[in-house]
Amino acid sequence: VQLQESGPGLVKPSQTLSLTCTVSGGSITSNYYYWTWIRQPPGKGLEWMGAIKSSGYTYYSPSHQSRTSISRDTSNNQFTLQLSSVTPEDTAVYYCNAGVLGMDYWGKGTLVTVSS
Repeated sequence: VQLQESGPGLVKPSQTLSLTCTVSGGSITSNYYYWTWIRQPPGKGLEWMGAIKSSGYTYYSPSHQSRTSISRDTSNNQFTLQLSSVTPEDTAVYYCNAGVLGMDYWGKGTLVTVSS
């Protein structure tokens, strides 16, 4: 399974950050998969944002649940992250991840900077 993040590298404060993860080598509806968004702010550790199951059920980090939405586009084999009302503290490298039966697949990550 290969994953590739895409989206704008610069977002202004108060706007909505939107990223897409394109999946290849596997179907986003395959059983047992969790499709996850994780971020790493500069100088800090990894932070789990949320996930969507192959069934379409979503899970969110309590820290960001009110601002986070994860959805999927099965026709294009993609899943997306939307984070609303961003602040400079949301500046991070954002990764998409696929987890299944103890295995992990990662995208290369994309840097998103929140700045006016």
